[in-house]
Formats: sequence, C-alpha cells, structure tokens
Amino acid sequence: MSVLWRQGSGTVAEVRDALGEDVGYTTVLKMLQILRSKNAVRHEKEGRAHRYYPLVESADAGGSALRRVMNKIFHGSAELLLATLVENRQFTDEEIARMRSILDRAREKEEDR
Repeated sequence: MSVLWRQGSGTVAEVRDALGEDVGYTTVLKMLQILRSKNAVRHEKEGRAHRYYPLVESADAGGSALRRVMNKIFHGSAELLLATLVENRQFTDEEIARMRSILDRAREKEEDR
C-alpha cells in the first residue's frame, strides 16, 4: 500500500520494482489481489497488465492497523502502547509540545462527552 500511496498507482511490476527488495512477482500480485478483495485497492486494465489504485487513505489504514496492534499486543491499553513508543527515545522540545497538545485534545474530547 505504501507504494501505491506514494506513487498514486502502479502495476504489479512497478510495485515490485518500487519495493526495491527481492520480492517475487506472484507475491506482489497475491498481496494486491488480497487488498482488492478487502476493497483497499481497485484496478483497471492497462494493456496486458492491471494498474492498481488505493481506495483507502494511509491515515485510515494506519489507524486501523495500530488499533489491531494495540488490542492484540497491548491488551487494548493505549497507555502501554504509548509507553513503548516513547520510552528510551530522545525528543525535541517541539515534538514533546506537539505530543502534549494531542493528549490535551484527547482529554478535552473526553470531558465534552
């Protein structure tokens, strides 16, 4: 998906090339077919190939994936997930201010409920 988000679209060969790894053509094709079955991408015939286009935004997909990780690995605890993300890392004052702002907005949303 990251290749399609970055490039806007791609054939199996283009996605495979963009990955820059030793990934098989059929592996990329199968992944794109799975994404299509989940309505995450669509495709159009282009000569003998198909061109794939993303149907979901990266932020939406990222949020969904992160929720699954939080639920499966951190037993639904956003606090444990956050602690894992920030422990033992160095942040600039600006990064800390932005993170505090995000937490403050989350608190305000809860208070409004």
